[in-house]
Amino acid sequence: MPKELRKWRHLLWPCAMLYGAGVRIRNLFFDWGMLPIQPYPLPVICVGNLSAGGSGKTPMVEYLIRLLKDRYRVGVLSRGYKRKTRGYILAGEESTASDIGDESCQIKYKYPDVIVAVDANRCRGIENLLALPEDLQPQVILLDDGFQHRYVCPSLSLLITDSHRIYTRDKLMPVGWLREPASSAERTDIVVVSKCDASLQTEESRVIRDRMNMNPYQSLFFSSITFLPFRGVFPEACASRTLDSLQKDEGVLLITGIATPAPLMEAVRKRSEQVEAISFADHHVFGKKDIRRMQTALQRMDAGRSLILCTEKDAARIRHNPCFPEAWRCRMYYVPIETTLLFGGDKQLNRIILRHVHLFYGRR
Repeated sequence: MPKELRKWRHLLWPCAMLYGAGVRIRNLFFDWGMLPIQPYPLPVICVGNLSAGGSGKTPMVEYLIRLLKDRYRVGVLSRGYKRKTRGYILAGEESTASDIGDESCQIKYKYPDVIVAVDANRCRGIENLLALPEDLQPQVILLDDGFQHRYVCPSLSLLITDSHRIYTRDKLMPVGWLREPASSAERTDIVVVSKCDASLQTEESRVIRDRMNMNPYQSLFFSSITFLPFRGVFPEACASRTLDSLQKDEGVLLITGIATPAPLMEAVRKRSEQVEAISFADHHVFGKKDIRRMQTALQRMDAGRSLILCTEKDAARIRHNPCFPEAWRCRMYYVPIETTLLFGGDKQLNRIILRHVHLFYGRR
């Protein structure tokens, strides 16, 4: 919510109460069986959240991909937010962000052997995946941002919540950021508190755990973001680099079109004294006006040496965008990120996920 509106947000409580009532009634219809919930004959692992905006769902989906892809055929199904197409689309090597959305495009580019599909109707999307030839059908489906899609009955649910905006301390939209009441978290099996400081202490995690008031059947994990070496947006034009390779006097034009760019900005500014940061809205499609703004920023720096840095999701939108000058390709990099589980949580989470998939097939 923009800062100038925060002081007025108490006036929006009637809207939040009406919105919350509508969401609760909808959930009751599902709970009472008045609206159908469809189970499927394979593991469907839902990765979602309760809040609007980035909480770290895509890095967690990628974590699960890395865990499962060498054991099972993995399919990822998402809505394909901000794409210019409609209906069900099975991603291919040539799919762009306009076709399937930037997050799905990022996943397909990064893991080309993984089955990636988009459909706002998740039931139809799953049915289309199951209609693929038997040797191409996914054996596990990861439902990206599917927590509110209750027509699908997931076999396992992971709920991601940003450590800076944990759902138990948030409010319903439009007063806060919650898409559902915090009580809806009771539907999940696993909660992951994301974007924690890597130095989070055990005592601090216990305080968070106590505040969240978890149910006995739920598991709680804490994760942080790990920045990986830079990669070229156009890999044929430039070699990989790392954050530590930045020189103090090396100019960096940092462009971000994501929900929470602050962690990346902080990491880059620790290493370079000459950083120009331009932030856009989440999923922003860059146009000619934006390019002119970037050119102006580059002119304020040593344009010949300055890097142009973006996030991995931005790279998915830039790669097929004709507005970016060809001369920039040799210095355009993106910063991949990975989810890192804290307190040795990776072993426990891996065990839960693998056991769930194994036992699911063992029942058949």
